[in-house]
Amino acid sequence: MTDGTPLSGRVAVVVGASTGIGAATARAFAGAGATVHAAARRKPSLGDGIEGHELDVTDRAAVDRFARTIGGAGPVHALVIAAGTNLPDRSFERLTPEGWDTLISVNLTGAVNVVYAFRDALRETRGDVVLIGSISGSWPDGSGPGYQAAKAGLLAYARGAGLEEHLRGVRFTTVLPGVVDTPILDNRPEPPSAELRAHMLQSEDVAAACLFAVTLPPRAHVPELTILPTALQAVGKTNVANPQIPAD
Repeated sequence: MTDGTPLSGRVAVVVGASTGIGAATARAFAGAGATVHAAARRKPSLGDGIEGHELDVTDRAAVDRFARTIGGAGPVHALVIAAGTNLPDRSFERLTPEGWDTLISVNLTGAVNVVYAFRDALRETRGDVVLIGSISGSWPDGSGPGYQAAKAGLLAYARGAGLEEHLRGVRFTTVLPGVVDTPILDNRPEPPSAELRAHMLQSEDVAAACLFAVTLPPRAHVPELTILPTALQAVGKTNVANPQIPAD
């Protein structure tokens, strides 16, 4: 790691990489020397060393084709899944069955689709899976019961899969951010102010946590990593005067 490129020679796939945490992670991995495939519903265009792909994680057949294409071209050492969504009608009062289906299919089933498609490739390299969860999967907030259920399910899935796959050398890490200043915040019933967003985590902060997880030596593993904005603790007090505490 002395040359500053700890991922040199490694191939990473980052899903949900058009904006926000996924895009920042793709750039961080490329900066660390990896060859990066970035996928999203809108094909990402993120610069040198990052190849963009169009992918809908809810389309299982498309996910399988994507994994065969990438895996057929060579080894895959790391998989990061940052695809996610939320709805304006997210509260218990307003959430419809159709809205529930959308939240579960993107935030939970979509991630499972991608992991399943790449599992053989990652077993071959004894690679890493990093799932972008949320503290809202463990702590109630205003992000809505559907979103929280999906993120709680994602965490449970990673725990179960990680327990089994460690025998094959595959590490599962769930990164659990507090509130992050990403475009998903614009889907809130009342988007936060610019002043409040200035106190939030940035996508690059979460990307750094993802990079940390996959660059640990094989003998070490961080199954879950919680990262919170210093000034806007989602659990506990805040040091910002009279903030409107945001939901994840």
